[in-house]
Amino acid sequence: FDPTEWITTKEAAELTGYHVKYIRKLVKEGKLAGVKRGGRDWWVDKASVLEYFEEMKRLGTAKHDPWRTGARQPRHR
Repeated sequence: FDPTEWITTKEAAELTGYHVKYIRKLVKEGKLAGVKRGGRDWWVDKASVLEYFEEMKRLGTAKHDPWRTGARQPRHR
């Protein structure tokens, strides 16, 4: 654990504009690298936060499209 590479959920929220609860949710879902330190405090890997944020900016509104990943296939009748 190198504190220069890890930031608090509050700092991650300030950096991205996301809510602290959303940052915690992303960590719990495994979308961001995070560790719990000192009992209740979450720390997240700054690089993973920036990578996720840039990917969401790149996707724009497509991030809400369930078809973009190919996980859902159209039904043919």
